[in-house]
Amino acid sequence: MQKRKSHSPEFKAKVAFTAIREEMALSKLSQNYGVHPTQIGTWKRAAVENMAAAFMRKGSVPEQDSAADVDKLHAKICQLVVERDFLAPFRAC
Repeated sequence: MQKRKSHSPEFKAKVAFTAIREEMALSKLSQNYGVHPTQIGTWKRAAVENMAAAFMRKGSVPEQDSAADVDKLHAKICQLVVERDFLAPFRAC
């Protein structure tokens, strides 16, 4: 049984770009690069779908926070609320 191949992003981009240009059929590309035609089609589709991101300005799309960051921020908010409520009776009015 063969171990799965792991291709670099540069290799995937190169194969996808060649597929986008449509100079050869997917079966011929598959033979040249040693990758299954379905995989080449998947890389090509992903490249076309994400191509617009290359032309976006850096600040135009907000970065998505990971779930761990959100959980950490929620914990901090809870801590601050508890501290505020605890210290409320001692505040000078």
